[in-house]
Amino acid sequence: MRPLIAPTVSIRLPWARIEPEREQSARRAWLVPLLVVCGQLALSGAAQAANEKNPKPAEAAATVPTAFELQRLYTDRTWLWKDGAAYFGKTGRPLRAWTSGQDSASVAEGRWLVTKDGKMCMDVAWRSKSYKGKQQRTCYSHRIEGGTIEQRKDPDGVWYSFKRTPEDPSDEYRKFEVGDTKGAQFEETRKLIDSKN
Repeated sequence: MRPLIAPTVSIRLPWARIEPEREQSARRAWLVPLLVVCGQLALSGAAQAANEKNPKPAEAAATVPTAFELQRLYTDRTWLWKDGAAYFGKTGRPLRAWTSGQDSASVAEGRWLVTKDGKMCMDVAWRSKSYKGKQQRTCYSHRIEGGTIEQRKDPDGVWYSFKRTPEDPSDEYRKFEVGDTKGAQFEETRKLIDSKN
């Protein structure tokens, strides 16, 4: 029988020595992106927590009045203007308006409507002795914040106090009167415009 040959020198293959170094390098290569992702997640979580502590802007805190609430504000009311008025009727929601400037008088007839997203719109055609306008829609948005109803002319008007609780002398809603209080002035202006000279 043949004697066993035992190696006298320990021989290691070159890749056997490199393997632990490669393994360590590979671990480091994954470690850096992992740390970056963890850092980003931690920072975004902190930013979100800070945003939750800060109050939201005024528009986010406001609520929108329902169509029923808006209907109650406008139905059978006359909105007085500097040089005219508009009456918001009941059945069928008719709208009649008139203005009487220094050199011109005009009237408008049409309809008014309310929407579930807090808008009151007027579909009217204005006319005077010198022109007859087309039907146009003008809308006002409403929001409720802290017991105050605010209003703005769409699309990009400035929000202002429309009606407060308790009432305030500067409220726009104080310019509203119950009923068709300026119907006689509307008829007078309409007859003046429709008369043929």
